[in-house]
Amino acid sequence: MERVNQTSSVSEFILLGLSSRPEDQMPLFILFLTMYLITIIGNLLIILAIRSDPQLKTPMYFFLSFLSFTDICFTTTIVPRMLVNFLSGKTISYAGCLTQMYFIYALGNTDSCLLAVMAFDRYVAICDPFHYVTVMSHHRCALLVALSCSLPHLHSLLHTLLLNQLNFCDSNVIHHFLCDLSPLMKLSCSSTFVNEIVIMIEGSVILVTPFLFIAFSYTRILITVFNIPSAAGKRKAFSTCGSHLTVVTLFYGSIFYVYLQPVSTYTIRDHMATIVYTVLSSMLNPFIYSLRNKDLKQGLRKLMGRRKPQAAPS
Repeated sequence: MERVNQTSSVSEFILLGLSSRPEDQMPLFILFLTMYLITIIGNLLIILAIRSDPQLKTPMYFFLSFLSFTDICFTTTIVPRMLVNFLSGKTISYAGCLTQMYFIYALGNTDSCLLAVMAFDRYVAICDPFHYVTVMSHHRCALLVALSCSLPHLHSLLHTLLLNQLNFCDSNVIHHFLCDLSPLMKLSCSSTFVNEIVIMIEGSVILVTPFLFIAFSYTRILITVFNIPSAAGKRKAFSTCGSHLTVVTLFYGSIFYVYLQPVSTYTIRDHMATIVYTVLSSMLNPFIYSLRNKDLKQGLRKLMGRRKPQAAPS
């Protein structure tokens, strides 16, 4: 039996999506299906290359493989639902909506924490290279990944449970292509005061803390790099951080635009920014990390070389 909120008469929601015009549905379906396939294939190749190449058995690539796996799961939480909406009904059950929202926040914040962990890895590698092997031991790397995955799930569970306490007795039309916290709270016919207070305090801490950690790490990295006497040494240091900084800028720039604003100001214009951090960044991450990384490009070449069929002996 379909689960219904005990304090609400709403059993399902309607996701309006990106466009209500029938002629837009098929082009949007093709566009997002293409982006989804590129995301899955690109991140899967990164994972396989890291797993198969002994030269990539380092903490940096260990974290990158988990980031790629999280991106696959994150995109899968969102895009297949969008594809269904483009071609058929736009309804989603109450339980399905809260489930999607839970995984969006859990996986999105896992991405955020992993980016902070990767910044810490670069900080230790550049600012304290003699103790890098000791500090970034396999046990500590596994612990950092475990914390990066578990804390966001607790954060997401808190907001999902609080949202489940609200009444939805009027409109069930969500002006979005996914079940996000702000559009859902705008539909509630009960007070969202507690929800907004928790978002302002706990939500801001979870969102901003990893970013501040990244900013601190790169401030220290910049100070260290500027003290390197040789130009070649500076270029090498910057090349190891350039890809990560690009991903951080893309991810946090869009996510801050969406979430660091009051719920009442959330509008349809935020859809494009949401697409950037939910779909576009996950698709671009494999390209960003591989284009400027010689070791990873070499690992991908080895992987593709092993996949080629061998010629039969004459």
